[in-house]
Amino acid sequence: MTIISATDARANFQDIVRRAEYGGERVLIQRHGKTVAAVISIDDLKRLEAMEDAIDSEILRRAVQENDGFTSLDSIIASRNDG
Repeated sequence: MTIISATDARANFQDIVRRAEYGGERVLIQRHGKTVAAVISIDDLKRLEAMEDAIDSEILRRAVQENDGFTSLDSIIASRNDG
């Protein structure tokens, strides 16, 4: 992983994008010594989003299992259609 300053990122933006796109390189951008952004490939972003979705699904599944008073959307819709 490469770390560069915001000034260098601005000056070399096309190169940074190319390195992420074709080389799969992850580039961290710092401002005043603090990491503030990252340039990653679209494949990395898709993997990250898939992991977030999996975590969210697991959290929801656990919440449903642990909550005895949970009512699903399907149950609400069914009860309205019955009446």
